[in-house]
Amino acid sequence: MEHTVKVSIIMPVYGVEDYVGKAIETIQAQTLQDFELFMVDDGSKDRSGEICDEYAAKDPRIIVIHKPNGGAASARNLAIPQAKGKYMYFMDPDDWTEPTMLEDMYNLAEQHNAQYVVTGYYIDTYYSDTEYVTQELSQPDAVYNQQEFRENSPRLFDHNLLYTPWNKLFLGDYIREKGLLFPNLFWDDFPFNLSVLCDVERVVVSSKKYYHFMRARAESETAKYRPQMYDKREEEHGWMVDLYKYWNLDNEEIREFLARRYIERFIGCVENITNPGCTLSPKEKKAEIAKMLQNPRVKESLACAKVRSLYTKLMLVPYRMNSVGLVYLESKLITFIKRRFVKLFTKLKAGR
Repeated sequence: MEHTVKVSIIMPVYGVEDYVGKAIETIQAQTLQDFELFMVDDGSKDRSGEICDEYAAKDPRIIVIHKPNGGAASARNLAIPQAKGKYMYFMDPDDWTEPTMLEDMYNLAEQHNAQYVVTGYYIDTYYSDTEYVTQELSQPDAVYNQQEFRENSPRLFDHNLLYTPWNKLFLGDYIREKGLLFPNLFWDDFPFNLSVLCDVERVVVSSKKYYHFMRARAESETAKYRPQMYDKREEEHGWMVDLYKYWNLDNEEIREFLARRYIERFIGCVENITNPGCTLSPKEKKAEIAKMLQNPRVKESLACAKVRSLYTKLMLVPYRMNSVGLVYLESKLITFIKRRFVKLFTKLKAGR
């Protein structure tokens, strides 16, 4: 198709009236000005949609689409077929970006004929309305062919660079020709990225950081109780195993990476059970944890994983003992720290 702009930016919008203005303005402030910005109002009940309309009235590059609520995936998928940019970029409406992000990613993609550009980013975790701690995630500059990318993917996954869409630039024709869309799933970002990187041939990694992911306070999405989290994590692990089977890659490094990744997320699933939002009684919570600990993957992962910090080694002691009571108590402690001492929890998690 004919590309009339350099980059198409797609942003789903729902219930973010306090943040969406800043998100739009950081796009308008980009040094690369040849873009179109799709703001897809997913049936917002607050003023988010109106705010988008106000910006669009003053900037012809902004296209606002209003639709009934259907989730972020449906919002993004509505805009993808309409995007005319050579490249696509996906942003969340409650985050913000550094001004050279699009230009730098675009230039890297053009210079290396890349289908997929991956950059570093910041996680700004707020522990009060105005105070936050910043975690920086990045990896050294690299240009990969298909096999090199696949072999280096465990390191990129380890540094959380391949899970989200907003630290990446995608070649639009690659998305269009493969008919790639965001699946209508909880945590739709990750399976979309998996569908992209499955067959990607030309990848550039930049050590520079541009995107500020805003992780809010204890009431944020990341701190909520998720009834289906364990099942989703099990499904997600299956996707990862299938990816490396598809790539025909199987060695000690990959097996260790998958095991460590699994057990780290398993701890999060147990903590989800002790979240105050879980309505199970203490007895029922312990019974659920006991059931989870019987999963053969837990024992297999504990045997294979090579944890990298004393903090994580100590956390795994109750799991290695297969003690439901100790796992339950440890998880309650993690829940308490996560909700009451956000700054400490963030630092511990970053150093695991």
